[in-house]
Amino acid sequence: MIAFLFEHQRHKPPRELARPRELIVVCAPLRSNVNLSRIARVASCCGLERILCTGPAKLDRRIARDGADTLRVETHRTLSPVLGELRSEGYRLVGLEQTTDSTDLHVYRFERKTALIVGNERTGLQPDVLKLLDDVVEIPVWGMPYSYNAATATAMTLYEYCRQYPEG
Repeated sequence: MIAFLFEHQRHKPPRELARPRELIVVCAPLRSNVNLSRIARVASCCGLERILCTGPAKLDRRIARDGADTLRVETHRTLSPVLGELRSEGYRLVGLEQTTDSTDLHVYRFERKTALIVGNERTGLQPDVLKLLDDVVEIPVWGMPYSYNAATATAMTLYEYCRQYPEG
């Protein structure tokens, strides 16, 4: 048996991306700036450059950490025009929601140029937004409650995208 010597490396430098990520997170109006700040932190860890928010959006720097400095956070009044603009820029609009005909995250193949649309913690993505999307992915749940927290689900989905495109 080979013995390994594992030594903790605090603040190991991030991996270099061969190219910028073509993934944008788009948030419906969230109830909690804590969730938005957690999403910003994980988006920054994944090498994203921008988040688009609707409604009142404010990052808590203690939670977002370096994400508050490395991400461009843009706020908009409503979601539909933002989605139309992203579509015209060639982004695939992918909702993160439990719906009829949604695709299990474990089998979904992301396009490199994707906008991930995250719904409100309580009400999810509204019907007028769902009809604008190209795809919807959902994360299976094996216990209670019925769904993951918005920030947790976003983190899981961003990680899956990065797993599919580790080089950027």
